[in-house]
Order: sequence, then C-alpha cells, then structure tokens
Amino acid sequence: MNASSTDTRSISVTPLGEALGAEISGVDFKQPLTESVLAEINEAWAKHLVLRFRGLQGLSPEELIDFSKSFGTLDARPIATGDRGAYLEVDRPELTIISNVIIDGKPIGGLGAYEADWHADMTYVERPPKGSCLYAVEIPPAGGRTYFANMYLAYDTLDHETKQKIENLTCIHDASRNSAGQLRNGYEEINDPRQTIGPSHPLVRIHPTTGRRCLLLGRRRNAYINGLDLEESEALLNKLWTHATQSQFTWGQEWELGDMIMWDNRCTMHYREAFDPSSRRIMFRTQISGEPVVGL
Repeated sequence: MNASSTDTRSISVTPLGEALGAEISGVDFKQPLTESVLAEINEAWAKHLVLRFRGLQGLSPEELIDFSKSFGTLDARPIATGDRGAYLEVDRPELTIISNVIIDGKPIGGLGAYEADWHADMTYVERPPKGSCLYAVEIPPAGGRTYFANMYLAYDTLDHETKQKIENLTCIHDASRNSAGQLRNGYEEINDPRQTIGPSHPLVRIHPTTGRRCLLLGRRRNAYINGLDLEESEALLNKLWTHATQSQFTWGQEWELGDMIMWDNRCTMHYREAFDPSSRRIMFRTQISGEPVVGL
C-alpha cells in the first residue's frame, strides 16, 4: 500500500455513547488505507460496533466504495431500490441510494420518508451482511435520526433462565417485507407467522470476529420461533424485543452533512425516525458481505 497513506498517529477514537458508538477522526479518504490504519479501524469497530466519520462533504461514490472494500467484498444493491439514473450518472452496482426524493415521477432511492422499525439488515437471507457504510449527501432539517442497539449487551443482561431457554432455539426471519414494512414484489401477505417464508437463524449468535454471544432478532413482523406454540413464540419474542431495545443499550446518530456511519450488522440493530416527506434526504450506502450465521 501507499506509504504516504494515512498513519495511525493521526487517528483518534472518541466514544459517543455508553452502550456503543465512537467517532473516528484523522482518516484521509483520498488515500488508500495502510495495513496499520485498517487494523486500527477494525479494532475500534470490534470494540464500539458503530463508527462515525464526520466532515466528509464531497466524498464521491467511488471513494465510499473503495473505503468499504477495505473491510470485505461488497454486496450488489437490492433489486428495485429506485431510479439511480435520475440522480447519478455513474452506475456502480455496489452503491445503493436511500432517499425519498422523486425526479420526473420516479424515486431515486429506497425507503422513502417513513419510520424504519428496529431491525438488522437482510437477516432474511442465509448470510446476512457483515456491515454497512451510510453516507449523508442531503439531510432534512429535522427528523431522520438513526438509532443503534448493542446486541451483546442485550444478551449479556438477560436473566439466566431466559438464556438457557433460547440457547438452542432458532427463529424464522420473514423475507416478504423490507425494513420499512413494505411487501416485496412476488410475496403474499402472511397472517400466521408459522407460515413465514425465510431462513431460520439461531436466537443467539456467535460473532465470527470477537467470539462473543449476541442476540440475533432481525425483524419482528412475522417472526416465529421454531418448535414452539404460536402463543409461546409470540410471548418469548415480545420479551426479547422489549428487553433488547431498552434505551440503555442504544445510541442515536444526529446526522450532519458529510457524516458517514459504519455499523456491524452482526451484533447491532438499528431504526430510523420518520421525517417530513416534503424535505429531501439522500444517503449513499454500501453493504459488506457476511458469513454464515453460527449459533451455540
């Protein structure tokens, strides 16, 4: 790598919340990352789960993609996430636009302006993403904050009886809806969670990097714990979700232009506030490919 690239002596890590989150400063996104810088960022990522890089106005899609590729192979953007041609001249399959903006009657991105409930990304596939980088291009004057929850802490603070109960249980993750609750094309409404279509993942996951245990809840709607009566499954899921999203396990990102947030999708959940649909919000996202989910 380029010897003139950013050196670790210029990097600082400042915790943002008690549960998770840290701000990283001193990284030059115009230069390739050296091995020492990459190791420093990875260490901070493993410790704080969510990293914020502030003041990156003018970061290009290519620079965001190049940075993200330092942490693994990138997934292609999901199907039907807007008309990128109405906004970007460059077409990079690794880049997704998250936006409510409509140009010539066509949305340029996905997820609109509504609230996105607590979730981990794409747990409806066998290998959910390792993580994501989300960069703020345009932000509304109010609303649209993103909150993150620490699933290590959520597991660690469960009572002993609940830990024993869930250690060998798996849950079906609904593949029919996106994080904003919209029904995906080709899927039908599901009224009985026992008929949910999607992969089964363990409720307790072993993180492949840290080896720590964390809850893996994914999304709540139409989730079903295999082998339980529906009433018992609903009661246990309600308990886990209520516990995992308590405020002491969370931290909220108040967006500024040029912010880039990088989160570990394997041990966090997140949700987005709604905002005024008449205002504009444009975000660029990359998604880092994940590993098979391993339970206890």
